Amino acid sequence: MESDSSSGPVSETGRHRTPRRDRLYEIDALRITAAVSVVVYHYVFSAYAGGVSKVGFPVADEIARFGYLGVDMFFMISGFVVLLSAWDRRPGAFLVSRIVRLYPAFWVAVTITALVSVTLGMGEYPVTLVQYLANLTMFNSLPDIPNVDVVYWTLWAEIRFYALIFVLAWIGITRGRVIGVLWGWLALTFLLQSGVLPASVHSVADLVVQSQFSHYFIAGMALCMVYRFGLSAQLAVIVLISFGNAVYRGIEFAGKVGTRYHTEIESVVVVAIIAAIFIVLFLVSLRVTQRLGRPWFAVAGALTYPLYLIHAHVGFIIFDRLGGSVQRHVLLVGMVALMCLAAYAINIAVERPLAPLLKRLLTPVAR
Repeated sequence: MESDSSSGPVSETGRHRTPRRDRLYEIDALRITAAVSVVVYHYVFSAYAGGVSKVGFPVADEIARFGYLGVDMFFMISGFVVLLSAWDRRPGAFLVSRIVRLYPAFWVAVTITALVSVTLGMGEYPVTLVQYLANLTMFNSLPDIPNVDVVYWTLWAEIRFYALIFVLAWIGITRGRVIGVLWGWLALTFLLQSGVLPASVHSVADLVVQSQFSHYFIAGMALCMVYRFGLSAQLAVIVLISFGNAVYRGIEFAGKVGTRYHTEIESVVVVAIIAAIFIVLFLVSLRVTQRLGRPWFAVAGALTYPLYLIHAHVGFIIFDRLGGSVQRHVLLVGMVALMCLAAYAINIAVERPLAPLLKRLLTPVAR
């Protein structure tokens, strides 16, 4: 995800009259907050509740169980910043930026996770060579090959969203076209949710529509438009409809999470967190939060992606191996610190040096 943005007055054609660019540091803070909430959700709640760890946190898990909503915030942030980064780019340049952003850290994370799973997982997380190679492409979901790590499912959702933005970039991103896409996407979302389509048609259509989480991408894109052009009645209605559907689907999804882990996920708390996500990003779109941004947020934000990729199965295995010999709170703090250090190492040793190299290699092809 990119979190830079153009600033300055906007003309009627959607072009900025000034070339100055400001980084949305507050978005970096939100991204690392979302990543840490997912990490805590896995370590404190789902690992024990799901039976993959013997280390439980009976008080903290009452709060940590809501950390999965960090993924919801990730999707909404993606809708905002990916459209923002694509606006003035050619489709080839946008495609290169996504490849450079996603793949280097992912290749390393998949490799580390596969090696740890095979050597230390004691058969709990089997990984075959075909599965590993398919995962390296990020398209393993198409032939229904399992992910090497449970958290990788979100990448397939992101890639399908990027495909939509790529098509928009290909035909030319304008204010009118984006709004048309948002209304059309909302309409298709409700069509699929209505259940009137045959199951075979529904499954194929939902590859594009992503009705479970489309409202977050839609709302994020609408707020990107607010950021660029200012608030309008039409954009406000799109955001409100998206919020309503986010609440509806969020309560439904919370029920599924509760059933999976034989507990209750309180709907009132879920709704409050979803509302907070929308309110905070709405304030970002209005530029109210700009004065709160700090440059060091970008350093923390850079850890978000590798931290998300590396923490789950590797962490579960370490918890399982050390849970009987290390005090649980010490283990938890140590694990979070270790994963942050691993994320920092991947960012410094892999993402930073490989990104410009990969960009130089791919740019002539994209042109």
